[in-house]
Amino acid sequence: MELKIFQIDAFTSRLFGGNPAAVCPLHAWLPDALMQQIAMENNLAETAFFVAEESGLRIRWFTPLKEVRLCGHATLAAAWVYFHHIEPNSNEVTFNSLSGPLGVTRKDNMLTLDFPVGEFQPAEPPAQLIQAIGMAPLECYAGEDWLVRLDSDEAVRQLQPDMRLLHQLEGRGVIVTAEGDDCDFVSRFFAPKYGIDEDPVTGSAHTLLTPFWAQRLGKTRLLARQLSPRGGELQCQLHEARVLIGGQVTPYLQGVITL
Repeated sequence: MELKIFQIDAFTSRLFGGNPAAVCPLHAWLPDALMQQIAMENNLAETAFFVAEESGLRIRWFTPLKEVRLCGHATLAAAWVYFHHIEPNSNEVTFNSLSGPLGVTRKDNMLTLDFPVGEFQPAEPPAQLIQAIGMAPLECYAGEDWLVRLDSDEAVRQLQPDMRLLHQLEGRGVIVTAEGDDCDFVSRFFAPKYGIDEDPVTGSAHTLLTPFWAQRLGKTRLLARQLSPRGGELQCQLHEARVLIGGQVTPYLQGVITL
């Protein structure tokens, strides 16, 4: 059996920036264990698989360790593959997923995700979280991920968390954020429990970050930067119960998996 595979750098206009994702368009679903093995072999933050079902396209995402319910950068990458290799005359696509229908639109070099707003509530930061990041955050919230606000762009940039302690926390991962010096807000995302110590650029985290900063800054359109070593830029908009997350993508490779 041979499967097409693409590797795309998402949320960046330059090669070797942003967040690399693998994309495998399929004619039919493979066994879950095999898709997990492919994701582990790829050793990227996410590998996306999508299939045309009777009800439309369905997408699934796997980290090297497990399947996840929502992934932004790999959906952006999958949409690029769809627009360039499956339906080149289309500028819109909707993927059905574990998080509901996810739309992606194309305008020039920009792809924009249409994702549901993430839910989060104020919470006391666990002692392990404070110890892991080496400071008490200004604010702390709990949702699928922990969301903590620090006092400066530089504090987020210089953070060196203890991954062993972060691994022990409940939830998927930890988002660390602050108001930006040259943008509206910055962030970093850590998910060692899912085999991703630091994710380069995390679209799904911005379903929480966008409403969080929209309320604090009094604006619905925001420019965000993720301060990982690879870095990435996201154009975010809060639109009722949805978050629009725009970014560019840069293709890196395409090939064939031989099974």
